[in-house]
Amino acid sequence: MKILCCDIEYNVDIRGQGDPLVLLHGFTGSSANWENPSQFLPENLQLIAIDIIGHGQTDSPADVSRYSMSRVVEDLKQILDILNIDLAVVLGYSMGGRLALSFAAAYPERINALILESSSPGLKTEQERRDRRQSDWNLAGFIEEKGVKAFIDYWGQIPLFQSQQLLLSKETQELIEKQRLNNSQPGLSNSLRGMGTGAQPSLWESMENLNFPVLLLTGSLDKKFCTIAKEMNELLTASEWVIIENAGHAVHVEQPEKFGKIVSDFLANRKG
Repeated sequence: MKILCCDIEYNVDIRGQGDPLVLLHGFTGSSANWENPSQFLPENLQLIAIDIIGHGQTDSPADVSRYSMSRVVEDLKQILDILNIDLAVVLGYSMGGRLALSFAAAYPERINALILESSSPGLKTEQERRDRRQSDWNLAGFIEEKGVKAFIDYWGQIPLFQSQQLLLSKETQELIEKQRLNNSQPGLSNSLRGMGTGAQPSLWESMENLNFPVLLLTGSLDKKFCTIAKEMNELLTASEWVIIENAGHAVHVEQPEKFGKIVSDFLANRKG
């Protein structure tokens, strides 16, 4: 379905009935990325998969400021308001995890539980953020100069996703590439500039204030995000950290059945 948030039309895929579980994809992804892992989640859930601004079938405006994390957080709040959802479990992967965490920090009263897959609270110092912003803007320029296809070819080869070349079938890799290619040049470049890691304010100091249940998921092959999750787990007051063996950054893609079981167990025990 289409939901209008101010001037942006969001594509929202809603399936099933029950307790709401909001699904937020990563950079270059879309709501379609959740189709396979969703089959391993409990049936008594209402799955709400959102195409984040600049991705999938959601609008990709030319105004970079429209992609700022704070404005996208407000969009997410409005989507839940329109759907009459006061309280939800929010699950975010990578960029979607940063959005989920930003939303939880801004509106903790709307969070039933938080699930963060390969996610980060951002960079700690202004120098780190400046350096990353420059890198993000350089990548955005690459997309504008070379086009989406050239960027997706490059993006699929970065070290963060090398495990997919080892663990996934050629058919699955081709499907992921096809889904990524459905995104637009202005959507991807402006997403990097507006809500990339360099543009995001640090949320490290907010960790100890998040008192609801939090599940942190990382793949054993993703050393960088295992290190980040370890530190997050030490700061959060009600968190659980699970490392999935034989998986890299995109656990829900590389090990969907294990991913589904861990998420299902977390939701069941949380209610327990």
